[in-house]
Amino acid sequence: MATVEESIDVDVPVSAAYDQWTQFEEFPRFMEGVVAVRQIDDSHVRWVVEVAGEQREWDAEIVEQEPYRVIAWRSVDGMRNSGRVEFTPIEDGTRVQVVLEYEPDGAKESVGAALGIDGGQVADDLERFKDLVEGRERPTGAWRGAIRDGDVVDRDPRGT
Repeated sequence: MATVEESIDVDVPVSAAYDQWTQFEEFPRFMEGVVAVRQIDDSHVRWVVEVAGEQREWDAEIVEQEPYRVIAWRSVDGMRNSGRVEFTPIEDGTRVQVVLEYEPDGAKESVGAALGIDGGQVADDLERFKDLVEGRERPTGAWRGAIRDGDVVDRDPRGT
């Protein structure tokens, strides 16, 4: 498994950074190579990405979600991957830290992982997220439910 760790500081409160990140269907706006993300239910999303010139799809399960603190997931089919995004309050906003683990598939992905190209892409994605979240008066939406071990244990009290 290859691992990528990147972080960025954004000049918005934790609530704004977290709320925007929960809008999975907005990911193509700032994630290079992401064609679409579709929310299936509270704890499952369908990914469509372009990797090394090929389109790939998979479903992922959100295994942990605690409002304003963390979102973690793992793939349940297709491209093997998992990750975690943590939101930490800092003096002037929020630190967003991303850790991704994935199984490179084929020579192109293995070389990209070995050269650190994937880390560069995640860093660029985080820069675009920063521009997106700082450029808005408020997030495009929010989901504040909680998930533990893949099970929704607390629905979003606002019903969104």
